[in-house]
Amino acid sequence: MREKNDPSDVSRERFEQIRPILEQARKRTKPVTVDMYEVWCAVLYLLRTGCPWRALPSDFPKWRTVHSYFAKWSEVDDEGMSLLERELKKGSLKI
Repeated sequence: MREKNDPSDVSRERFEQIRPILEQARKRTKPVTVDMYEVWCAVLYLLRTGCPWRALPSDFPKWRTVHSYFAKWSEVDDEGMSLLERELKKGSLKI
């Protein structure tokens, strides 16, 4: 497990408030084998730094795993909004 040392990291307590929103997009066909908190912190790191996916530091989950979750969370629905945009607009997600 990584130590929380990056400005893009959120506390685990804050993440637990976000987790149910993120899990809405996940298929429930197999158990999660990655720490969703680490995936979320990796996405925040990538968005903050602008680093390429493949240059994601090795203390985060594999870049392909992080990318697949980010792609799922970013999928646009029939109303033209992603899961994250919809939750931000509703006010249930504050980053």
